[in-house]
Amino acid sequence: MQKVLDTLDSLGINYELDEHEPVFTIDEITALGLNKKGMIPVNLFLRDAAGKRHFLVIHDGAKHTDLKTLRTQIGCSRLSFGSDERLMNHLGLTRGSVSPFGLINNTNHDVEVIIDEGIKSQTILGFHPNTNTATVWITYPDFMRFLEACGNPVLYVNS
Repeated sequence: MQKVLDTLDSLGINYELDEHEPVFTIDEITALGLNKKGMIPVNLFLRDAAGKRHFLVIHDGAKHTDLKTLRTQIGCSRLSFGSDERLMNHLGLTRGSVSPFGLINNTNHDVEVIIDEGIKSQTILGFHPNTNTATVWITYPDFMRFLEACGNPVLYVNS
């Protein structure tokens, strides 16, 4: 968590940190009332059928993400969830803590970031700071500054 906060500080990004019990699902987040400050997107770590391309998909948890539609939009083969080992190797994260903040660990910049267009309209976004025992709140423009600093390719889709 400290590495994420240090990175945000070094980028001059304002944030608010809420620490809480571990959460693994949107339903658990809602039960704790964490979603009252802003949107907490769902973050999925996916891979293509060959295991050569890896994706961090960020989408509105109120929407269902159809992987067949998504693969058509991003132009790749069948998508599936990346294994725990791949998640650790590419983002330095464990299951339940998937977050765009894991991109700070992706020094090869080989994880492609796929963002649902609906995220653009959000004012405040909440993400785990690479642990599911806290949520970091940042504005959408600051989130974009963070992504730009990471240097990973970003693509917007309509889900």
